[in-house]
Amino acid sequence: MARYRDAVCRLCRREGTKLFLKGERCFKPSCPIEKRGTQPPGQHGKDARRGKLTGYGEQLREKQKVKRIYGMLEGQFRSYFEKAARQKGITGDNLLILLERRLDNAVYRLGLATSRAQARQLVNHGHIQVNGRNVNIPSFQVKVGDLISVHESSTANVHIQSAFQTAGGRGRPTWLEVVDATKLVGKVTALPRREDVTQDLNEQMIVELYSK
Repeated sequence: MARYRDAVCRLCRREGTKLFLKGERCFKPSCPIEKRGTQPPGQHGKDARRGKLTGYGEQLREKQKVKRIYGMLEGQFRSYFEKAARQKGITGDNLLILLERRLDNAVYRLGLATSRAQARQLVNHGHIQVNGRNVNIPSFQVKVGDLISVHESSTANVHIQSAFQTAGGRGRPTWLEVVDATKLVGKVTALPRREDVTQDLNEQMIVELYSK
């Protein structure tokens, strides 16, 4: 399955909630959810009615929502679920924690990018280091003690600098901290917890969907 390439704002309207896929635009009045509400996308969106979903439909929509937030393809997402199911603890919590520990997500949550898609691009293009070594794998799992930094040659990048300055006003999760704002270095101080995921998600529906 190919990665989604069309206007990402349509995905938010499809799910009826902000998925924060467009960076700074999601926080501005120009956000389509702010302008048009949660009506479905398309020329007939304003006249369309959202049908009442069945249990399966609700579970499927929740899976799609989480996949879209973290930019996952179906095969990748199922792999994360299977790994979460093998771990001790609550499978749904394990799933979200694994997704939060992705390097591209950590870069985004540190404020080095305005969206996870932009963070993934920074990682792919070699702008990000972990413990002083280049890592270009967005799915790389960060661990406690890891130092996440911008490559020295990229610290002056206007997009990274703008993202970092803007993120400071919105705060960062408790499991990450900035240790050098000048050199753009952050540290993983703890493993993420379920409560660190602030978006309205019902991961138990995903567990029920995959358990059928």
